[in-house]
Amino acid sequence: MTHFLNQQPPRLLVVRNDKLGDFMLAWPALACLKACEPAPHVSVLVPGYTAPVARLCPWVDEVIIDPGDEADHDARRDLLARVRAANFDALLTLFSTPRTGWLGWRAGIPLRLAPATKWAQLFYNHRITQRRSHSAKPEYVYNMELAEALVDVLGLSPPERPAPPYWPLSTHEQDAQRRRVAEELAIDPERPWVFLHAGSGGSAVNLTAEAYARLAQGVASHLKESVSPVWILTAGPGEEDNADALLRTLEDMALDAHRLPARDGLGDFALSLAAADLFIAGSTGPLHIAGCLDRATAGFYPARRSATPLRWQTCNEASRRLAFRPPEGAGETDMHAIDLEAAAERIARHLAPSPTSEPST
Repeated sequence: MTHFLNQQPPRLLVVRNDKLGDFMLAWPALACLKACEPAPHVSVLVPGYTAPVARLCPWVDEVIIDPGDEADHDARRDLLARVRAANFDALLTLFSTPRTGWLGWRAGIPLRLAPATKWAQLFYNHRITQRRSHSAKPEYVYNMELAEALVDVLGLSPPERPAPPYWPLSTHEQDAQRRRVAEELAIDPERPWVFLHAGSGGSAVNLTAEAYARLAQGVASHLKESVSPVWILTAGPGEEDNADALLRTLEDMALDAHRLPARDGLGDFALSLAAADLFIAGSTGPLHIAGCLDRATAGFYPARRSATPLRWQTCNEASRRLAFRPPEGAGETDMHAIDLEAAAERIARHLAPSPTSEPST
């Protein structure tokens, strides 16, 4: 431990090089690390896809691109050379793979910490047993526990666990995003805005477009006309046609619906979500971006044990988080079994202003 205390601030490499949602759920752990005394220098190893969002993270000092499992020999050699040259004091791998463990070992990083799962743990000299497959805690809590274990090994002064928002945008930035969308779509910024992401990102089980349309109609039916929401549809790459079809369906239902205009890459899209009063989606990357921004969220989850609402809980305040899944006895991916009427009523209740509270913006 003294070895690391002699090199202040320590230089850390944190790895979460898989999906966007997984990376967003690493932000609480990154916030834990940066809140230490002394504050470490934090680099992250991420795929090129999530790099634009990583560069916006206030808890990250440097972004290193992982060329991926299919990278050629030259790309892997260059990555190893860069990691080795950075002289990291510690490697924190939030989701371990043999290739990542091999990279840290080959680069000579002296302290290497990861969950004690799979044979990849052989490359690490500090292992934390978590049993994530039991899905007993939220993913972001598992990540924070790993960060806290690293803090303890390094001998840093541990902070209290940070609280949401884990992506704390200034009021000025949030207002700017709200004004931008209002001007682009010519919509009333005083009405509640519900962002709806019907895509799945290729991994999450989600409701069908038809089910989302019925949900939107149900929400509207539970609200007075004075608080009728504006529906703003978002879409990932390759999901635009489906979003446009859903838009036409909502318009046919006489709902005030729009498509979020194209954004300049993933980072710009992520910032746009700060304009939402509520974000509805399956357990996808955009849902977890909204959670990091502490926007209100309504997530739709399958009944699969590895994908429960608890395990993949958004990291916003508990009072701003709604979750829906098929009932007990339904098939793992039988999203049709979710009671959409009950979900619509709960979402509408969340949108309706309380007589004793300020309206959300």
